Amino acid sequence: MTIAYWVMNILMWLIDIYSYAIIIYIFMSWLPGLRESAVGQFIGRIVEPYLEMFRKIIPPLGMFDFSPIVAIFALNMFKLGLYQIFIQFIVPMFH
Repeated sequence: MTIAYWVMNILMWLIDIYSYAIIIYIFMSWLPGLRESAVGQFIGRIVEPYLEMFRKIIPPLGMFDFSPIVAIFALNMFKLGLYQIFIQFIVPMFH
């Protein structure tokens, strides 16, 4: 059972880190040239493919792009669903 908990904790941790990467990427757009830095390009390569899926559905409204908010919400709903599956199906297998 310990391995299952470790795997679940690592997955939850990775999802949290990815959410923070999206938030950092959003704030990077407020500072000129920061997205063009090496760190900005690295985060962009990781985050942009996921955000692009939501930008196709939710176009920017004027200067405001609400797709990252929806993307983070979807990521958190996925995390919650993953946790529920773990609690309902994986944990009982070991009891």
